[in-house]
Amino acid sequence: MELKLYNTLTREKEVFHSINPMEVRMYSCGPTVYSYAHIGNFRTYIFMDTLRRVLKYNGYILKHVMNITDVGHLESDADFGEDKMEKAAKKEKKTPYEIAQYYTNIFLRDFNRLNIDKPEKIVKATDHIKEMQEFVQGLMDNGYAYETSKGIYFDISKLDKYPVLSSRKLDEQIAGARVDVDNEKRNPEDFALWIKAPKNHIMKWESPWGLSYPGWHIECSTMSRKYLGDVFDIHTGGIDHIPTHHENEIAQSKGLTGVNPAHFWMHCDFIQIDGGKMSKSLGNVYTLDTLQEKGIEPLAYKLFCFSSHYRNKINFTFEGAKSSEISLNRLREGYKNHLNSDKKIEENILIEYEKKFHEAINDDLNIPSAMSVVWEVVRNQKKSKDFADLLLKFDNVLGLKIDEAKINDDEKIVPNEILELLDKRRQAREEKNWELSDKLREIIKEKGYQVIDSKDEMKIKKIN
Repeated sequence: MELKLYNTLTREKEVFHSINPMEVRMYSCGPTVYSYAHIGNFRTYIFMDTLRRVLKYNGYILKHVMNITDVGHLESDADFGEDKMEKAAKKEKKTPYEIAQYYTNIFLRDFNRLNIDKPEKIVKATDHIKEMQEFVQGLMDNGYAYETSKGIYFDISKLDKYPVLSSRKLDEQIAGARVDVDNEKRNPEDFALWIKAPKNHIMKWESPWGLSYPGWHIECSTMSRKYLGDVFDIHTGGIDHIPTHHENEIAQSKGLTGVNPAHFWMHCDFIQIDGGKMSKSLGNVYTLDTLQEKGIEPLAYKLFCFSSHYRNKINFTFEGAKSSEISLNRLREGYKNHLNSDKKIEENILIEYEKKFHEAINDDLNIPSAMSVVWEVVRNQKKSKDFADLLLKFDNVLGLKIDEAKINDDEKIVPNEILELLDKRRQAREEKNWELSDKLREIIKEKGYQVIDSKDEMKIKKIN
């Protein structure tokens, strides 16, 4: 069955063919770990999760990379403002590395709460400084970059076309000349590849251009190339990445390798809050913790996101999320009702349901349409374990854990104080400081939580 995906690059829905047979190499822009990720951020990662699951449903093996930005992302997506990591570090009186580790752990915890299928490789920007410097040097050697007193800039005039993803015109772009005129730049739209650090800047590295740090865009180009090669299958992100970040990724890659790095560029649209924008000034930046405080489990939010196609805006209200909570419980109950029946269903009926579901998900991840098939199966008057098994197969795509009960108290919000202690214990174990690790375990226990160690992670459980 053909899989069709919308390609931002061509502005068309195209039949997907991977470069290597039955293998998909994919890169996703991950979080900048300076604060808590909000539900708008997670809509993009739910889309990413769905894409992964649909590809697997179609038999593909994935080689998927997602970055963690822990340096270089300035307050503007262009080239002005403070580095978000340094700003958060000053505010919380911690080092940028402590900030990054803490919010990375919270982000991955929330990944688990949403049952998001993790990429095969999650990589940090600060672990790839050498490779970024080599990428920038390559652009200079190719004549696509030049040095100023502020840093190394990409010369967009060297490209055959810029921009290629968005339909904006350069003279309509706010960044550059209309905001912060830099007379050293050859073109107002030239963007920073490498930034020379002021004396008081914390995160900086030795480089051929003095103490400096990477620009945001160079990180993704470098890491995608290192792990996936010059050209790979799919690049994903939020729709806000299109006009600047992803345009500049393509520009950099073309400057070094001569080609656009991804065959498909896929983007998830915004979430609105009560019909308007999400913003700190309006006090409507909600996290998964915010939802749980109101009795809405994270997987109900995931189901809420399935009510709209990923390329359409979705309007969040707490009433809508609570309705999704009710729907999720009904879905689980429907699964159990089918599970407890030994009646058999004719194979052609099961095949027809699965065909309709498969056609929906293969039509550019049309999950709203796929969910209508799910509900047809749930509401079928004839109860059968065959239907329960079919629903579980569908849940391989949905990731809603329909065979599990509603979250229990142990899985509810863990206080930040406990999470910070857990982070310190994780670091102690990495440094093989077993004495401190044991001491922190006891402190956590005294505060009412049990640490459960496994091979790959530490879990936390509230002591009754």
